Amino acid sequence: MSIKDILAQVTAKKAVDAASDVAVDVAKGTAKKTAKKAWGCSVFLLNIAAMIIVVIVLVIGVIWGLDAYTHHGEGVEVPELTGMNFSRAIEVSQQNGLTLKINDSTYIKEMPAGCVVLQQPVAGSKVKEGRTIYVTINSLTLPRVEIPDLIDNSSYREAQAKLQALDFVVLPPKLVEGEKDWVYGIECDGRKLQSGDMVAKESHLLLLIGNGMVGEEADIEEFIEDYGSGRIGGEPDDMEGVTEQPQSEHGEL
Repeated sequence: MSIKDILAQVTAKKAVDAASDVAVDVAKGTAKKTAKKAWGCSVFLLNIAAMIIVVIVLVIGVIWGLDAYTHHGEGVEVPELTGMNFSRAIEVSQQNGLTLKINDSTYIKEMPAGCVVLQQPVAGSKVKEGRTIYVTINSLTLPRVEIPDLIDNSSYREAQAKLQALDFVVLPPKLVEGEKDWVYGIECDGRKLQSGDMVAKESHLLLLIGNGMVGEEADIEEFIEDYGSGRIGGEPDDMEGVTEQPQSEHGEL
């Protein structure tokens, strides 16, 4: 074997060894990188899991704290106050550890004045002690209604129907000089009303309506009434005597 051949073999062996070393180094580097990636992924997952656990613990803690603070599941039952006098409703509310406040008022004719019409929360609800119950009461005073345009603009029957529909009490009418059954005025407790006046419901109203006598007819009727009552011309018997005397004198002549 020549020296050339021996050198060639040595060179080839070195090349193979070098290649093997490179392959080993590459394999080691790849393994290290893979291990690092796997470790990083595990750490990330562990962090996520830890965060989830922390959130769950916080939520449970908050819920428990709120229940303890608000006494969840504990409380008093709201009593039935509807139809009850307001003063009595206050007493009942205080007995149950609640407070009462008027929120609004209304008018219901069929219910007593000052009684509770509505309540919020409703009866039977569970609320904390000290809770305010808001109520609507029936008005202590009657609401006022506007007098419609009836004066010298309506017949008695029409005016009566309209006023009764507004919850007024219409008294027997008062007759005055004018066209029969025509409305000439409205009075309430002696006070003359005008269209547009505000008057309490259920007030007693007196309608002034025409008696069917106008002008000379009214004067004649008034004269007859005054004459018959003896307010003019002396006593009726005296007047008859005066009218009969000339006839007797005429007869003597």
